[in-house]
Amino acid sequence: MAKQIEGVYERILECAKQEFLEKGYLDASLRTIATKAGTSTNSIYVRFQDKEGLFEALVGEQYAYFMNCFRKAQADFAGLPPESQPEHLSSISGWCMMEMLLYAYKHLDEFQLILTCSKGTCFSGMIDEMVEIEVKGTHDYLAVLKNLGRPAPPIDPKLEHILITGMFNAYFELIIHEMPLEQAKAYLEELRAFYTAGWMKIMGQ
Repeated sequence: MAKQIEGVYERILECAKQEFLEKGYLDASLRTIATKAGTSTNSIYVRFQDKEGLFEALVGEQYAYFMNCFRKAQADFAGLPPESQPEHLSSISGWCMMEMLLYAYKHLDEFQLILTCSKGTCFSGMIDEMVEIEVKGTHDYLAVLKNLGRPAPPIDPKLEHILITGMFNAYFELIIHEMPLEQAKAYLEELRAFYTAGWMKIMGQ
């Protein structure tokens, strides 16, 4: 097996990041990336298998961390005693969303790639995946409320999907536009207050 030249892997990643950020995944060129990195397209295939493998090398770790954090918050909430879930509804989700925001701000290029440049990859469905998880969490919580004898009116599925999708789109606007961190944190608190009040109203709480 041929020995890989030191530094080529890192140069490919840096040039790929710039190419994907400028053109998006679909229009990015492996030939351009290879030329700028001072190597060949074959060396990219050897190291990353294909174009999507190269994209995954740039964002896979950040994507996994972000989604694992979100899933953990959902699991932590669902694991609370049913009678204590209503009082912790806002605190656990708030902690999670803030932690995720701070993490994204430490990896802004990677999240710009995921949120604005990933069409054509498995990473482009992140918001849809989060919406699906949130919808299930909402249904589970309504079942808890019903078992506790509290109001739990059914929510129209289309409205539910629109509201949850809008909530995540608003959240990711903070990252996409790279607002100053302190401003983004303040906006996140306002968004949380807005959506919490709205959900409490819809759920009859």
